[in-house]
Amino acid sequence: MGDVAVGARSGHDGEEHRGRPVEAADPAADGAVTSGNDHPGAAGDGGGSGGQPPTGGQGSGGASPTPKKQRSFWKELPILIGIALVLALLIKTFLVQAFSIPSDSMQNTLQQGDRVLVDKLTPWFGSEPERGEVVVFHDPDKWLFGEPTPDPNVLQTFLSWIGLMPSAEEKDLIKRVIGVGGDTIECKNTGPLTVNGKALNEPYVYPGNTPCSMDDQGGQFKVKVPKGYIWVMGDHRQNSRDSRYNQSDKNHGMVPVDKVVGRAIVIAWPVNRWDNLPVPDTFDQNLNARSAALTVAPQGLALAGAVPLVLWRRQRAKTAARTR
Repeated sequence: MGDVAVGARSGHDGEEHRGRPVEAADPAADGAVTSGNDHPGAAGDGGGSGGQPPTGGQGSGGASPTPKKQRSFWKELPILIGIALVLALLIKTFLVQAFSIPSDSMQNTLQQGDRVLVDKLTPWFGSEPERGEVVVFHDPDKWLFGEPTPDPNVLQTFLSWIGLMPSAEEKDLIKRVIGVGGDTIECKNTGPLTVNGKALNEPYVYPGNTPCSMDDQGGQFKVKVPKGYIWVMGDHRQNSRDSRYNQSDKNHGMVPVDKVVGRAIVIAWPVNRWDNLPVPDTFDQNLNARSAALTVAPQGLALAGAVPLVLWRRQRAKTAARTR
C-alpha cells in the first residue's frame, strides 16, 4: 500500500550515435513512470534536429518532475483505523450485529456462551418476523426484571458499541417466533402445540421436554396474536420465561414487532458450533388463519344458498295447495 512505481533510466544517458541523435525512449513502452530526463544531445538546439519539440515529457525550463514522496505507514495508520471503526459501526447499525447467548432457554439449538450473528438489514426494508425464526428483541416490558446485570469494562463497552464484540446490552432476549399477527396459538396438556388448529412437529424442543408445560402459571394457554405483535417461546420449554409466563404484562405476553432487533442467522462462535439457523420444516405447512376458514367456506356457502331455495319451494307448495 502506498508504493509508487519509479521508472528506470535507459542506461545510455548522453550517448549519441555517429551522425545522428539518439531517439528518446517512449515512456509508455513498459507502463512505468519515467523520471523525465532527456538526452543531452536534445537540449542544446531547442528540441533536436529539424526544430522538432522534445518528446520525453520534459517540463518547462527543462526541470524534471519530483517523484511524489511515499506517505509514512504510521501516518496512514490512524486513517485506516478511523475508516475501520466507521465501517464497523455502520455494519453493526444497519447490517449485522453479534450477540452472546446468556442462558439455556434456547437449548439445544443454542448453548449458553454461543455467539450469534443477527441480520438487521431486512427489517429496514419492511420485513417482519416469520414463524419459526429465531429472533433477538428488546425487553418488551420488564421480562428481565431481577436478572443479574452484566458489568462490562470500558474496552468491552466500546467494542460492543461498534459491533466488534457481542452486545453487552442486558435488555435483549432471544426466542423462537411461534405465532404472528392473526394467529391463534393453543397448548393443552403436554402438547402438541397448535397454530390455527394445526399441530407443530417440534424436533428442536429440548430432549426430555414436552411442547407444553403442565402448570397453572401460563404453561396451558390459548391466545390470539394481535396485528403488529408476535408470540415467542424458548426451545427449552421447561426452562424458558417467554410469552407464556409474561401474559400479565402490558402486552399480554406478546412482543411488539418494532421491538425486534433482527433474525439470528448464524452461530459464529465457538468454531466447533458453526451452523446456520434455518426455519424448521414444520412451519412450511399452511398455518395461515384464513386457510381454515376457506376449508369450511364452500360448505357454509352451500348451506346459505340452500336455505332460501328450500323456503321458496315450501312457500310455492303452500300457494299451490290453496288454489286447488
